[in-house]
Amino acid sequence: MALPLRLGVTLFMTDQTMGPVELAREAEARGFHGLYLPEHTHIPTSRLTPAPMGEAELPGEYKRTLDPFVALAAAAAVTRRIRLGTGVSLVAQHEPIVLAKQIATVDSISGGRFVLGAGFGWNREEMENHGVDWRRRRARVREHVAAMRALWAGEKAGFAGEFVRIAESWSWPKPVQRPGPPVLLGGGAGPKLFAHIAEWADGWMPIGGGGLSTTLPELRRAWEEKGREPAALQVIVFGAYPRPGKLEHFASLGVSEVALRLPGGTADEVLPVLDEYAKLL
Repeated sequence: MALPLRLGVTLFMTDQTMGPVELAREAEARGFHGLYLPEHTHIPTSRLTPAPMGEAELPGEYKRTLDPFVALAAAAAVTRRIRLGTGVSLVAQHEPIVLAKQIATVDSISGGRFVLGAGFGWNREEMENHGVDWRRRRARVREHVAAMRALWAGEKAGFAGEFVRIAESWSWPKPVQRPGPPVLLGGGAGPKLFAHIAEWADGWMPIGGGGLSTTLPELRRAWEEKGREPAALQVIVFGAYPRPGKLEHFASLGVSEVALRLPGGTADEVLPVLDEYAKLL
């Protein structure tokens, strides 16, 4: 049955899983709309912060993630249509001048196919190693995105904020997508997140998609109260499994896309699941 929503895939890609070149080719060949990769720069061994999904031990994949921007650039070089995104990038942990150039470069070489899934982060020790104050991480992400958008916008640009100061500069390439790639915020539903999305983002990346019947109307209210165009809101449900009736439910709610979760394994383990998911296209 054809569904009125797009289907993408996501893989917690590491040095031990199927790689970005092969997966991007195979996903595009089957007609998937997008490929999304997560990010962790490193994981401090102290493990003071509990695992994000409540696991007793942090899954090993968190320790071995590939750099998503390098991986997606490799994927861009061997594909022509599939969208390529982060799910999610820890924007506060990046220097924004460099990150703006990385994103613009991937968008440029892909012909305008990049999507920035951005997150505020959950691992305090990881952030501390980057010099990020946990209590100010949301404000830092907001400002980093604003600074990057300034660099993408004009021939010359500068920026002055609390965390970022950039003298008037040239910064090329510019993204193919104008005024820049879409920015979707990841995170749990709530007034604080929805206020951020409505104020300065392009949409939401909820993990799993639970509770959307209640939370999506709340987001839409916040969005429209800010004067945003209702049809412009993008929602990509991230890391879901296609259980019976779930995709139809997401479609009925007006979800833009669902990024189905693939197993963190080799091609022999991933491709049979990709083939099963492809039957839904």
